[in-house]
Amino acid sequence: MSNQPRTPQPSGSGDNAPAERRLALRIMTRPLDTNHYGTIFGGVILSAIDQAGFVEARRSGSHRWVTASIERVDFHAPVFVGDVVNLYTATIKQGTKSVTIRVDVESERSPSQSPVPVTSATLTMVAVDSRGTPIPFRSPATV
Repeated sequence: MSNQPRTPQPSGSGDNAPAERRLALRIMTRPLDTNHYGTIFGGVILSAIDQAGFVEARRSGSHRWVTASIERVDFHAPVFVGDVVNLYTATIKQGTKSVTIRVDVESERSPSQSPVPVTSATLTMVAVDSRGTPIPFRSPATV
């Protein structure tokens, strides 16, 4: 299996075009990221999910983007030291001031480098001005 994004997936919303999954972030795990069981802390993955959501949101407009919500995150497989973690994103819904983003997390294990599905999450990101007030993301760039 390649590291390339999968084919377009339905957005789940009738008013938006199908979302194409794209690589937003790639990280190499380190011993510093591990818990006492030798696997990567869940919080490290949650932080990466938030960062990947930001990368995808910026594709909708050059603004300050904040995370309004992250839906339930269930871990299906551990991540180990030395794994390369790929975070794929797709915008699945656009409002006026917010975007809903799907983040899929996969871990590449050595030596096969076959992707292992780790988790996925749906985030709502909101464009805000310098005071933190939500703004239409289709407005002129604010950063």
